[in-house]
Amino acid sequence: MEIRIANPADTDALVEFNQAMALETEHKRLDGEILHAGVSAVFGDDKKGFYVVADDRGTIAAGLMVTNEWSDWRNGWFWWIQSVYVRPEYRGRNLYGQMYEFVKQAAEVAGNVCGFRLYVEKENERAQRVYEKLGMEKTYYLMYEEERKNREPK
Repeated sequence: MEIRIANPADTDALVEFNQAMALETEHKRLDGEILHAGVSAVFGDDKKGFYVVADDRGTIAAGLMVTNEWSDWRNGWFWWIQSVYVRPEYRGRNLYGQMYEFVKQAAEVAGNVCGFRLYVEKENERAQRVYEKLGMEKTYYLMYEEERKNREPK
């Protein structure tokens, strides 16, 4: 299994993963055209983040996205881990752990990363156990959002 930075050739797998994750965790069906444009946009702009994939001899087995959040309190970047997905037949093989370790090593090279964050559905206890086993802790923050429904996709 090779853990690596994703490239545009991985777009279809990442779109598939996002659609599967949304359906599995939130029972949402994502618009494929918008999702494809959104994934592709990451490859076109380093400021948006980057993807990491687990590549099993040409089969993309798992993936995640990393985005940036500036912390003025720490004078450094938090890397947010998002869009984590492991194909069902690859689950239980520590692929997320390997990808997380890859991300942490990339942060060492970057030198200005002060920590890692992610969010997880409250009911997804299995994922929570995995994150805790890898050294992450629950925070005391709650997350709020307001989604704009009538915006033009870019």
